[in-house]
Amino acid sequence: MTLSKIGWNGHKDSVSYLWRYNQHYFDDLNSTKAFENRNLHNELLQTWIDENKIGEGVGWEPYPTSLRIVNWIKWSYAGNRLSKSCRKSLFLQARWLNKRIEWHILGNHLFVNAKALVFSGLFFSSFESDIWLKKGLKIINHELKEQVLADGGNFERSPMYHAMFLEDVLDLINISQIYPKIIEVLEVNEWKKISLKMLNWLVTMTHPDGGISFFNDASLKIAPNLNDLKKYASRLGVYCSWQNLNKITHLKDSGYIRLTSKDTVLIFDVAPIGPDYIPGHAHADTLSFELSLFGERLIVNGGVSEYSIGSVREYERSTKAHNTVEINNQNSSEVWGSFRVARRAYPFDLKINEFENIPDITCSHDGYKRFPGKPIHKRNLKFYKNSIIINDYIEGLFENAYAYFHFHPSIKIFKKSSREWKIEMFNGRKVVFNIKRGNHLIKTSYYSPEFGKRIKIKCLKVALDKKNGSCIQVIW
Repeated sequence: MTLSKIGWNGHKDSVSYLWRYNQHYFDDLNSTKAFENRNLHNELLQTWIDENKIGEGVGWEPYPTSLRIVNWIKWSYAGNRLSKSCRKSLFLQARWLNKRIEWHILGNHLFVNAKALVFSGLFFSSFESDIWLKKGLKIINHELKEQVLADGGNFERSPMYHAMFLEDVLDLINISQIYPKIIEVLEVNEWKKISLKMLNWLVTMTHPDGGISFFNDASLKIAPNLNDLKKYASRLGVYCSWQNLNKITHLKDSGYIRLTSKDTVLIFDVAPIGPDYIPGHAHADTLSFELSLFGERLIVNGGVSEYSIGSVREYERSTKAHNTVEINNQNSSEVWGSFRVARRAYPFDLKINEFENIPDITCSHDGYKRFPGKPIHKRNLKFYKNSIIINDYIEGLFENAYAYFHFHPSIKIFKKSSREWKIEMFNGRKVVFNIKRGNHLIKTSYYSPEFGKRIKIKCLKVALDKKNGSCIQVIW
């Protein structure tokens, strides 16, 4: 589909709203093939100016305006020449943005607005651009304290948005080095400290395959991966030295636990769904987990393929799209619309023990307490050398409850006995799922590792006994 056919602001049904947003970002200006496409990029810049009059269309919304400003300036720093009309447009975009900061949305939107003001304030030299710079820096330094938790995690608890936010912080460090002595050294040093904590957090939340875990809104190929962020940080003098994770790594402030052994990585969600006042990227995934064995993903959350309101978005945010327990066919947190949450689950009574070198973790949440019978989901994980036992219990009355375990699409599943399933991984390794308690079946579910991509996968669905709950043992 060519630009001439879809234009910049075509009919709303021609492409998705998110696709339209991305079209106006101009991310391709800074792609790996940007240099060989520089003539095309020059044409696109001028076309955008000609066909996007000030204030008209999706492209002038504050978020895409912010990302576009930064990308145009980065492109210029990469050795490309912005034409006189481009520089004029860039100045007008910054002026427009300065009056339309997204205070009503906050979160990552507000941060990228401020980042664009800082970039514009440094790129231009005028009384007006000085105002942009001061305003942007004030917002940046306030939001770093607000949005980065003490353990280094972004407060929205999405590994994807965390990685995007980290890249924003590194970009700010980078541009401060292009314009030395304009931004205070102490300020830049604080950014470096924060970026190092964020890198360490991302190490904990990344699978052995180098990709992020899928908690809340998260997919691959949107944010830069851990390896690229490490390289970028090191070029700026920020070195991530955390190589060997402990057997139990607890991100106390954001609420995730990583269990690590020679062959195994398990990441467990004992987190609130996000900040109470901005839960837009939250999923109903409390007490879910993801599991990698022998360097490959085995148990996966559903991921995200789109943001449009509808059945797909509703499913991808649902409890049953994650490796946790659904009670009474309802979500643990009341997610609705594209970015809304009503009543939400709060984890409590977390216990982390290690007896005879065996990690034993228990946590509960109150997301279903709103129902008659006030049911509470309680999950216990025991982490042995060659197996994991997952116990789920419901305290209180309930009609039905099911634990879901979603298998990566590379997995092959064979029935071994009435209570055992043999799993064959892509690398040929064999794993056994032993259902010790609970009636069960294998059903179809969906996995969305990237935006615009949905894959049918197999899912183990286990019914919880009203008295004894369920128990699954994974053996390798």
